[in-house]
Amino acid sequence: MEHKAGFVNIIGNPNVGKSTLMNILVGEKLSIITSKAQTTRHRIQGIVSGENFQVIYSDTPGILNPHYKLQEKMLRYIDIALEDADIILYITDVKEKYDKNKRYLDRVSKAKVPLILVINKVDLVSEQEVEGLKETWQQTLPHSTIIPASALKSYNLMAIFDKVLELLPENPPYYPQDALTNKTERFLVSETIREKVFMQYKKEVPYSTEVQIEEFKDEENLLSIRATIFVLRRSQKAIIIGAKGEAIKQVGIQARKELEEIYEKKVFLDLYVKVHKEWRDKEGFLRSSGYNI
Repeated sequence: MEHKAGFVNIIGNPNVGKSTLMNILVGEKLSIITSKAQTTRHRIQGIVSGENFQVIYSDTPGILNPHYKLQEKMLRYIDIALEDADIILYITDVKEKYDKNKRYLDRVSKAKVPLILVINKVDLVSEQEVEGLKETWQQTLPHSTIIPASALKSYNLMAIFDKVLELLPENPPYYPQDALTNKTERFLVSETIREKVFMQYKKEVPYSTEVQIEEFKDEENLLSIRATIFVLRRSQKAIIIGAKGEAIKQVGIQARKELEEIYEKKVFLDLYVKVHKEWRDKEGFLRSSGYNI
């Protein structure tokens, strides 16, 4: 029996539901999901294996105009995803203008690999509007397969998977059958904490934070974690901690609850906050946080 395997790289602008779709297709929560834009900073792979196939989905940061080194690295993840894809899964939604980030759209249109364009959030508009969007996108990307979908309503997601499976090249598996992601446990824990930061705080504060895991001890009945939340300014440190430490306490409670569900054991989570004024532009710090490109 032939075996299919390949890299399906997910690309799109912020707030179109890329990460939600990625997590649903993989069947595990790997990417941060919040109502805020640009929460995905890394390239995260989610692996789905069957008897004769292996799909390696790759979620990338949203397309943006970089203002500092961190965002330059985020943009580089998208460049790499365009270069090494076996299939490109371009995500848009019913609200997005088709010519947004035209430079990347031109690159997508010239890609030499199969292109699936997913119009997400179709539950928000009429069937007539969906047909109009399909026609516009087909003119823009004539070689693409267009699939209207709703990640929130689980509409047409099997159609996406079936098309991916159809287009997947013949290859042996790249990862073991039981692998779920290429990321370490430390990384997934840091992302869980960072997600709670995005959920707890407003405006620019979450975008000014980075989480590093200082200690990770996985014992039989207890997972002990010490993590540091880095911020850019002292005023942000005060906001993260909150009056009498209540704000950071809530971050810890929410993160610990989710980690206990994931690991099915008691979690001890110790959180610290430190100021690092230029962490977003410091190569050494970014590499220690996993931005190794």
